[in-house]
Amino acid sequence: MKKLLLIRHAKATHESGYADFDRPLKESGKQDAKTMAQVIKGQSIIPQVIITSPALRTQTTADIFANQLQLATPGTDKRIYEASEQTWVRVINDLPNGHDFIAIVGHNPGISQALYYLTGQVRDLPTCAVAFINFDNDDWQSITEEDGHLAFFDSPKG
Repeated sequence: MKKLLLIRHAKATHESGYADFDRPLKESGKQDAKTMAQVIKGQSIIPQVIITSPALRTQTTADIFANQLQLATPGTDKRIYEASEQTWVRVINDLPNGHDFIAIVGHNPGISQALYYLTGQVRDLPTCAVAFINFDNDDWQSITEEDGHLAFFDSPKG
């Protein structure tokens, strides 16, 4: 049985002077990431590894979660940045079968589209939202449309 935790990056700056890829988190975003990491820790929703988009705001969010959950440094997958629904599915199907519970930190709209594709649940993921999905599948390659069951959803907005 595979488990996936989707995490949308925390709130980032929209100030001019930054390329989209290089936008840093706001202080409120850093605090939201710490808070949400503690929420999932309190629910015993602790992945084995975290994979993130290489954009600064997702990497910083992933690092905060990894630190709070005492996990290894997150890995990156450049496909997650600006990923379409189809790309999200490919990323998930390519996850290493040696891990049964993986977290992915990504961006909207793709992460909300992936949640819908995997679970049939229409949810907008605000910044730093977390969505925990269970699958009956034994390998990542076999996961397809509506195979997942949304087991937990939360965001800093409540």
